[in-house]
Amino acid sequence: MVQMRPVRQTDERFLFDLYASTRQEEMSAWGWDDFMQQNFLTMQWNAQRMSYEAQFPDAHHHVLMVNEQPVGRLLVNQTPEELHIVDIALLPEARNRGVGSAVLQELQAQARSLGVPLKLRVLHTNPARRLYERLGFRVVHEDAMSRHMEWQETFSLDTTISER
Repeated sequence: MVQMRPVRQTDERFLFDLYASTRQEEMSAWGWDDFMQQNFLTMQWNAQRMSYEAQFPDAHHHVLMVNEQPVGRLLVNQTPEELHIVDIALLPEARNRGVGSAVLQELQAQARSLGVPLKLRVLHTNPARRLYERLGFRVVHEDAMSRHMEWQETFSLDTTISER
């Protein structure tokens, strides 16, 4: 069972380590030493945080928990027109274990109850795009770096008229 709780100041180290884990494969390919990697990751982490805060000042930031242990984060921005997943990330050991599916399905239920689409953007190289497709997200726009995807509940209208 996945729980969500609001981010606290004490989560800062976890959030940085989580971010770093999402860039590990990329970092190892560059051949940089640990010092260079840490400096680069710190700079990128701070830039991402400032960018998200500027673009989505009212977004809800959560730590994802399994068995009372932090395993990921979720940043969601809600407007009257949409529910937007700004960022979702899981520790490597939490991936492919149903955590992401559970969180996304909960967000789909929330979007359904609000009557709005659930939107996200995913890099072409991110394997999570297959999960989004399995859960019914469709590509609405694509650019050189990413796919903009959307999920929206579709209602089937019963158009059969019964005769009396």
